[in-house]
Amino acid sequence: MLKDITIGQYYRSDSVLHRLDPRVKLFGTLIYVVTLFLHKSPVNYVMSLGFLLIMIGLSTVPVSFIIRGLKSVAVILVFSVGINMLFIPGKPIFQVGFISISKEGLRMAVYLGSRLIMLIMGTSLLTFTTTPNELTDGLDKSLGFLNALKIPVHEIAMMMSIALRFIPILTEELDKIMKAQTARGIDFESGGLLKRVKSMVPIVVPLIVAAVRRANDLALAMESRCYHGGQGRTKMKPLRYETRDKIGYLILLVFFAVMIYLSFCSPWR
Repeated sequence: MLKDITIGQYYRSDSVLHRLDPRVKLFGTLIYVVTLFLHKSPVNYVMSLGFLLIMIGLSTVPVSFIIRGLKSVAVILVFSVGINMLFIPGKPIFQVGFISISKEGLRMAVYLGSRLIMLIMGTSLLTFTTTPNELTDGLDKSLGFLNALKIPVHEIAMMMSIALRFIPILTEELDKIMKAQTARGIDFESGGLLKRVKSMVPIVVPLIVAAVRRANDLALAMESRCYHGGQGRTKMKPLRYETRDKIGYLILLVFFAVMIYLSFCSPWR
C-alpha cells in the first residue's frame, strides 16, 4: 500500500513536458482543474480525457505508475461515488429494501468518479514532470505580483515544495519502521479496532521523531547556507520562456476556449 503513494514524487525523464517551463505547467494544471468543474455533458468528459491522455503520452510517464497513485485514494473515490449513487433522488433502476439507486444518481456518480480520477491524474502530472526546485521557482515567479501586497510568496512556495518533497521521504521512513516493528513481533492485522489502534503507537511515535529530526536537519542545512528567505536572492538558472513554452500557452488557451464553448454555447451541453 505504501508503494502506491506516488503523490509528490518526481519521475525522471527527458520528455517535452519535463522540459517545459514550470510556469506553463502550473498554468496548464489550473486551466485543466477549472475546466473539469465546468463539465455539463459527456462530450466535455471525453475532451478532458483525450487531453489528459495526450499529456500523459507526451510526459512518457508510465500509465501504470500514474494509476498506482489512485490506489491510495481509492477509499475516498468509492465513498464519494457511493454517496452520490445512493442519496440522489430520481427514477429508481435498482431497489432492495431501503437501498435505492436512481438513474440520476448513477449518472451523477459516474460523472463525479470520472471527474475525481481525471483531477488526481492531471494534477499528479505536475509533480511527476517538475522537480521541487522548479516548482518553487515557478510558484515564486507566477505569484510574484502578490509581493506588492506584503504576501511572502517565496516562503509559501518553499514550504509547499518542502512538504511535497517530504511525502515520499516519510513514506519510505514509515515502510522501514513497519518492517522493523513486524520483525520484532508486532501484529498490525489481527485483533479488534482498539487493538489495531494500540498497535499503531510503535509506528506513529518513531515516525514523528524521524520527521522532527529530518526537519531539524533541513533547518540547520538551510541556515548554514545563509538562507533567510527570498529577499535579494538571485538564481543560478533563472526561468526564461522559450519557443516551446509559448506554444504550450497557445495550446492551453485553445483548449480552454474549446471547453468554454462546449460548456456554455454548444448544443451538446
